[in-house]
Amino acid sequence: MQSRNGKDRRPHDAKQGKDAGKGPGKSPGYPEGESAGNPQNLGENLLKAAIDFMELMAERGRTEDGKPPQSVMDILGPASAALAEAFKSYTVETARWAIAEEQLRHDFSDVSEYALKRMVGLADTPLIDTSKDKRFRHPAWRETPLFDILAQSYLLFSQWFISVVDAAEGLNPHRHDIARFYARQIVDALSPSNFLFTNPEVLRATVETNGKNLVDGLQNLRADFANGNWRLTQTDMDAFEIGRNIATTPGKVVYQNDLMQLIQYDPATEEVHQRPLVIVPPWINKYYILDLTEEKSFIKWAISKGYTVFVISWVNPDKSLSHKTFEDYMREGILEALDAVEKATGERDVNMIGYCIGGTLLSATLAYMAAKKDKRVKSATFFATQTDFTEAGDLKVFIDETQIDTVNNLMGERGGILPASVMAHTFNLLRPNDLIWNYVVGNYLMGRTPQPFDLLFWNADATRMPQKMHLFYLSECYLKNGLAEGSMELGGEKLDLSKVTCPVYLQSSRGDHIAPYKSVYKSVHLFGGKVTFTLAGSGHIAGVINPPAAKKYQYWANAELPETADEWLAGATEHKGSWWPDWERWLRKKSGKKVPARIPGDGALKVIEEAPGSYVRVHAKD
Repeated sequence: MQSRNGKDRRPHDAKQGKDAGKGPGKSPGYPEGESAGNPQNLGENLLKAAIDFMELMAERGRTEDGKPPQSVMDILGPASAALAEAFKSYTVETARWAIAEEQLRHDFSDVSEYALKRMVGLADTPLIDTSKDKRFRHPAWRETPLFDILAQSYLLFSQWFISVVDAAEGLNPHRHDIARFYARQIVDALSPSNFLFTNPEVLRATVETNGKNLVDGLQNLRADFANGNWRLTQTDMDAFEIGRNIATTPGKVVYQNDLMQLIQYDPATEEVHQRPLVIVPPWINKYYILDLTEEKSFIKWAISKGYTVFVISWVNPDKSLSHKTFEDYMREGILEALDAVEKATGERDVNMIGYCIGGTLLSATLAYMAAKKDKRVKSATFFATQTDFTEAGDLKVFIDETQIDTVNNLMGERGGILPASVMAHTFNLLRPNDLIWNYVVGNYLMGRTPQPFDLLFWNADATRMPQKMHLFYLSECYLKNGLAEGSMELGGEKLDLSKVTCPVYLQSSRGDHIAPYKSVYKSVHLFGGKVTFTLAGSGHIAGVINPPAAKKYQYWANAELPETADEWLAGATEHKGSWWPDWERWLRKKSGKKVPARIPGDGALKVIEEAPGSYVRVHAKD
């Protein structure tokens, strides 16, 4: 971090003065009892302050079974230990902490100087530019000296605090990532924009509405508590209804079991490609991310191109399904779906798509099928899918043996099911300013009602997960990297991705923080067949759901597959717009001749109910 005069603000240089001051000592200007020998307290106390606000609200809710709600501390608990480790390094070599303290004093000396100039109208250049920070976009943050100085002080302290954690020594890389991730949670939570008396926009609204914004905000808060577990309302949930204006592509449920319903969609063309297309979505969220609205629906678009599309709609499991395993998801999900598709269409050979964790399951299933000499899948497409987890995304900060034990205990207390709120809170914590504090301010302080947004409706429609299945996934994929290493076993077979020889199309997104494209790229060297890798613009959702008509973003293509993703990108060609047409051209060559369109129910499987089916309508309140 650089000051205005170009001097390095980071405390990393403390390493140069290891012998400058061993042992604890009180720093000038610090209150009695606060000394340079107690930096560990700083991290712990700031963590507690940040969490208390969320915990205060979370403890008010009750789940649908009457138990206390899933606590934010169930997710943030490991933070205190990781941050304590980070700050402990400064108690061993206090010279480094003294330099960090000196940097902080220097920063606030700059703030004091800036404040004096601001008060007399001389300051024209802020210490930190806030114009691109959405939290401080209201003009009052710049026009009013008090709030400008407050924002500058906060941002300087935030950068200092993060830099101290970055420079901490003695942590392994994973613990360092955890410490930094939660340090970010702390500084985001403590932003002055999040509090009534330090947010000028909220104060102005309070005066202009005679406090009605706060009354309305309290009603919004009570409504969130009344939902059963404190969960921020991010959109107008009443504006959408599954089957009415969400997930509306016509089709029929033609098969179901305990874990899934299989939807066969109505054709939109007189002729279709001979080979059916079977989609395996994630079960962490619901399948209709692929069928949000007519304009955004990947499913509808694929049907319009002449494909017979089947989609697995996973169950939202309750305690009765707590015994289901990852292998059960393979057998009762993908393998039974393939049998059902053959009965419905008479076609044994299919093309398949897997999205996110659905893609991880698909890749494992393909390796299992290869071991069994089952060659029904003639091509596989993967959206945002990881098979090698050594460089997995932000979710990895939540996953180590200690945290898995915590999750296991939580699931045990809840009857063998991971509450839906756990994953909802977890994904929100990956983008706290956008998905938490933005709504704390808007809903509770400004008293606004969130606007309808189909993507956030889907995001809020969270799902539960069975204990055995989830533990297997976390342990085998994230901890052991078993799928890439060849140590994972399903159905008595060791899984070897190099035995998967069907053509593979790997889609990834440049801004994906859940399945980073460099992690996804590792799969190009794991599969045994011809692989095509495509990199889309945007992130985990928008990078995938990018219909051509929107004319948004771009994608990169490169037929060569060098060792690293960086090398691949350096040789790639950028193309404007959606990657969907590129993929469809690839798939078309693998889909066989044209045959008369298939009507759901005309084959050996009869119609059970209309799409989108009943499984997808089950809403979890825990």
